[in-house]
Formats: sequence, C-alpha cells, structure tokens
Amino acid sequence: MREKILAVIEKNSRIDIRDLAILLGENEAAVANEIAEMEKEHIICGYHTLINWENTSDEKVVALIEVRVTPQRGMGFDKLAERIYQYSEVTAVYLMSGAYDFTVILEGKTMRQVAQFVSDKLAPLDSVLSTATHFVLKKYKDHGTVLCDEVQDERMLITP
Repeated sequence: MREKILAVIEKNSRIDIRDLAILLGENEAAVANEIAEMEKEHIICGYHTLINWENTSDEKVVALIEVRVTPQRGMGFDKLAERIYQYSEVTAVYLMSGAYDFTVILEGKTMRQVAQFVSDKLAPLDSVLSTATHFVLKKYKDHGTVLCDEVQDERMLITP
C-alpha cells in the first residue's frame, strides 16, 4: 500500500485522505495511519507547492552551482554538505558523480546576489576547491510538471 500512496501523493499532495482511500480501494483510517507512519519515518519529508514564478510579478533568479571539494577526513562529504544546506538561499544540495562533487541549487533576487553568495559564503569554505555557476534562464518542466504553454504551430496550412 505504501508505494501506491506515495505514487499518488507525489503527483497530488492535496488529495483528500478519503478520496485517496477510495482511489486505492483501502480503508480511510488505514491510509491515514500509513501516511502518518511514513511521515515519522521521514519517507514523506514535506509537502510542497510548485509555483511558476514567471507568471507572477515576483522576480527570482535560480542558479545551479557545481562545487568541487576536498572531503573532510573522517566525515566524507556529509559535514560540508550540511554547512552548505544551512544557508537560507540554498534550496537543494546533491552529492554528484563526475567532475564536480556537489550541485547546489539556490534562489536569489538578482544575479549579483547569487554571485555574492558564491564569492562571500560558498567559495571561501575550507574544503571548496572550485565552483561553476549556471543561471536558469527558463524552466520548461519542473518536478514532472510542464510549466510553459505548448508551442503553437503558426504556419499557415496550404492545400492544393
């Protein structure tokens, strides 16, 4: 039942428990208890709303920063990751394979604010060897949801 619940609420976390139970053919109390248990076990870690900020008057800059580090002796990457994700600007930190060790996603009001975060807070950390900052110019799809209108074919139909 867990996998079925997770599959549904991952797409629609606002679904009513009653509707979810009906959809899954399960008892409402059993579904509610299972969700509560998964929250306690940190399988379900939060409920979020996906917002297309381009359709609002609020300006946001999203940046993806690749970070190369020297892991700390005895702690690996975890302690450094914890230091990085404590910053309020940071929305995500991922340990990666490849040329860079971390991918850090952060939001700011301007590109300058993001650049200042990198130069003042991220790059000076003892274990950080180098960074590469990439700015998100447009989001087409986020968390499995298409954010922009589909491109309309504006060519004229010509028939013989």
